[in-house]
Amino acid sequence: MAEPTVRLPGIVLASLMFQHVNSDSDVEGLILGESRFDEQVTISDSQADHIHIEETYNVQKHIACHRLNTLYSSDGQVNAEELHKLLAENKQESVIGWYRQRRNSEQQMTFREKLVHENLKSALSNPHMIFVLLTPTKTTPPGSTYRMEYSAFISRSRHFMNIPVLITNLGLLEQLSYWKVSAPCSAAGYSLTMKKHGSKFFCSSGLLKEVNEVNKMNDSLQAELQKTCRDVEESERLVEMLQTEVSALRTKLRERQQSESGKESAANPGEPRKNLLLQEAVRALLASSPLFHTQTLTLQGLPVPDHTDDISITTAREAPPSATNCRKRLREMLPEKERKRRRSKS
Repeated sequence: MAEPTVRLPGIVLASLMFQHVNSDSDVEGLILGESRFDEQVTISDSQADHIHIEETYNVQKHIACHRLNTLYSSDGQVNAEELHKLLAENKQESVIGWYRQRRNSEQQMTFREKLVHENLKSALSNPHMIFVLLTPTKTTPPGSTYRMEYSAFISRSRHFMNIPVLITNLGLLEQLSYWKVSAPCSAAGYSLTMKKHGSKFFCSSGLLKEVNEVNKMNDSLQAELQKTCRDVEESERLVEMLQTEVSALRTKLRERQQSESGKESAANPGEPRKNLLLQEAVRALLASSPLFHTQTLTLQGLPVPDHTDDISITTAREAPPSATNCRKRLREMLPEKERKRRRSKS
């Protein structure tokens, strides 16, 4: 949102005070200067870009009316003829507002002043106009000391708001304020001097020659930067197209591998499932086999029997026929000496 500010040079304010003190009645007139709108963009990574607009009114000089209430009528209508006579050789575009000096009154606009302000905006075709009000008052009974209060007003949708006034004295200027404040209106001698020596330092557009060269370099840099940005944009689009093609090829390859694996599984069925009943039968038949038991061996490497005859007979009786057949086979598989020893022992 725009924040309006009025910059009033100290010499102009002193001139207004001097004129008012040396007059017997109230004073009013036009304010000439320049209004400018500066846009500042603050770029931050943590938040969105912030756009700040500075609305500045630089007062350069003032033109006082010869008589009071000649610029407008009693009902607030602006007198166009008197306005043009008052401007004389000054341009209409240089008028940025008007002022009024009232003695011993408050810092508030009257109803007629508001009407005059709105009609003056329409007459000059300038929607951005300011009104400066100066109200001097005596601080001592003899009148040797005065207090001068000043304020500026601007209308927004017929609503008048008070705006700050900055006195641009040399001692109060910040580091970069000299180039922000507009230069005062040129005098005749100043114009003649600038016409005589200005061609050495200024170009036809009114800018310094060095500034013109810097602007040309800036334009060439901007053109190169835009060209580089276009090249980068085209390369990024090409990379995106290649990435899309690579992802499509990967998808096709994955589908082809899945289809080939499905065909191989259909042609070569998997291993048959384990027969649990067969495993239980083998475990029941071979559980009592001495080959699957831990045995104690002698020094000659022969197994030492760890069962008595009664236990062996009982086991033989209780064992099923399949277990007996397995034992017979095991006896046949034993070497001949081992069978003889077992017979002698039995």
